[in-house]
Amino acid sequence: MSQQVSRVDTLFCHERDGQYSIAVIRDGERVLQAVLTLNETAAGPRPGKFRVKEGSNERPRQPDTFVEIARRADRIRVSEQTSREGRSRLREMFAGYQLDGNVKTVRTCRLCAQQGRYSPITSETAIERSEEYICSDCARRELEREAGYRGLTAAARKRLEELLFEVQDFDRIVALLSGNLDGDLTKFDEMSATTEVVDPVQVSDLDLHPAVADRFTDRFDSLLPVQSLAVEKGLIEGRDQLVVSATATGKTLIGELAGIDRAVRGEGKMLFLVPLVALANQKHEDFEEDYGDLVDVTIRVGASRIRGSGARFDREADVIVGTYEGIDHALRTGKDLGEIGTVVIDEVHGIANGERGNRLDGLISRLRYYCEQRTATNGTDNGTTGTQWLYLSATVGNPEWLAEQFGATLVTLVEFEERPVPIERHVTFLDSREKPDVADQLVTTEFDRESSKGYRGQTIVFTNSRRRCHELARRIEYDAAPYHAGLDYGERKSIERRFGEGDLAAVVTTAALAAGVDFPASQVIFDALAMGIEWLSVQEFHQMLGRAGRPDYHDRGVVYLLVEPDGTYHSSTGRTEDEVAFQLLKGEMEPVTARIEEESAVEETLANVVVGGSRAKALDDRMIAAMPTERTVGRLLEYGFIDGLSPTPLGQAVTEHFLSPTAAFTMLDGIRKGSDPVDILAEIELLGEEG
Repeated sequence: MSQQVSRVDTLFCHERDGQYSIAVIRDGERVLQAVLTLNETAAGPRPGKFRVKEGSNERPRQPDTFVEIARRADRIRVSEQTSREGRSRLREMFAGYQLDGNVKTVRTCRLCAQQGRYSPITSETAIERSEEYICSDCARRELEREAGYRGLTAAARKRLEELLFEVQDFDRIVALLSGNLDGDLTKFDEMSATTEVVDPVQVSDLDLHPAVADRFTDRFDSLLPVQSLAVEKGLIEGRDQLVVSATATGKTLIGELAGIDRAVRGEGKMLFLVPLVALANQKHEDFEEDYGDLVDVTIRVGASRIRGSGARFDREADVIVGTYEGIDHALRTGKDLGEIGTVVIDEVHGIANGERGNRLDGLISRLRYYCEQRTATNGTDNGTTGTQWLYLSATVGNPEWLAEQFGATLVTLVEFEERPVPIERHVTFLDSREKPDVADQLVTTEFDRESSKGYRGQTIVFTNSRRRCHELARRIEYDAAPYHAGLDYGERKSIERRFGEGDLAAVVTTAALAAGVDFPASQVIFDALAMGIEWLSVQEFHQMLGRAGRPDYHDRGVVYLLVEPDGTYHSSTGRTEDEVAFQLLKGEMEPVTARIEEESAVEETLANVVVGGSRAKALDDRMIAAMPTERTVGRLLEYGFIDGLSPTPLGQAVTEHFLSPTAAFTMLDGIRKGSDPVDILAEIELLGEEG
């Protein structure tokens, strides 16, 4: 024993259950752990029993052994958690051996002390928990236990650990796991407002048709920065452009400046394409209101999709607002869209989104072919110098590459990185059943706040299903409305109007629909981080959070992610919601790419055959995705969808209805077997989910 204690840096004593835990520290390591009891003698307290721990056993040693250890110690430390009486007895005992000069009371971690570990803590290292202080190691272990119990994955645990050491309050951190809205803790970061110095172009200096010039000068004196950049880079001269700029920076007007002017001059109509029916309806109404006395405006989204609007497609109109599918259907069915002077494609980053992205890729190729054929057939008697193409996006990770991919002519990149208002991003963890109450609290707080510009705070809540839209809207105390593709045109327009007038505190919407709808919200809440059962991409996430905060309405935007630890929406998704949350918050914008599976490639080649006939391969080649034309043509011949390079009646029907080969054959088999139409549709729907 004397060899073991030949040198002692620290002798540590901690009272526990009427006796004292003893730890002997050398070079920062515990070399001996023991239990000491004191006896009352005529000379005062003296060592009684002294038991040294060896594994799970305790071996008795002579009390003098403890005294020998104490004499060899450079310092003797007593825990602050030891009772006042206990500290007094220890000090009196050490004084009996003339060792009281080495004794000092120190603040230590109680959890460590109970385990016979010496962990002195300071105000810089102590973590408060339940009105006591513990060391960082114990706090980390306790947090790991809580996180494990609640199913948090590594990314969320790391975030909580960072917060723990930042605020040094264990209970505040654990409260976050129950939906606590402590703003100092939920705040992940702030995307600061940024400005890019651009000399504004005066509207009066633009070479526009007089009627168009008057219309724009009535609305504003000068252009916004991104609009000025587009003009500087040849917008009015007819240059094709890819415009990448954040939400609410004025991209739409770029298309209007070029398209309306050309249409009024008789240089071809404007085609304005968007991904969603709701957005098409909104743009159609806006264009009617702003330019209806200058040009005829029509909408092309498919007759069954605009019930109640009273709108009918007029192919002679000067301005056609359409969805991607609506215009593609017109091409696939041989509709004459007339002479097109300007094509504006909004949300063009969608070209990277699976099946729908493949269709947008194919549509651009087919529409280019249509425009070129019209010019070649009809000449330029109407004064047009060719179609101008304008591609608009708020989020593109590789804009230079994408600009190079569009069309045979050089596309000018107009990139503007200004963020009009700062956006705070917050994360809180909670069970899915707690999300409605927290969403209600956030919506209420925001609606009660008024910006310096006099507008109340309004919220967009993104979730992943129509049913959840209704559930959340019902749970919000202030006026809120569900908003999704299942509502008819009139219902959606009423909600848009009420929100625009400030009568609604919130809209609760599916991510797939409202990513592009122009609601002037100050706050965005993510009830789910998925579209349906698929996790959001970084690109989609940034597109959606960019809805928070508008420069003409708000001083700042606020984004809340309501994250369910270990939450998933489908067994095939792999990752959990807390993992996804931090990947989205920290992730780099994904590069836009265009990949295509064979079945989608077959569908696109068939559409290219229907539109381009013998030129189908050229249409395939000009798509961004690498099209295996030889293989897809072989499949089309095998399926009986084409005869040579002409569609068969079956092939024509398949492409007009945007059917995949699998869906087409499922339908045919069901018809031949005499299956109930509802059963056939259910089987096709199931195929889509499995895909």
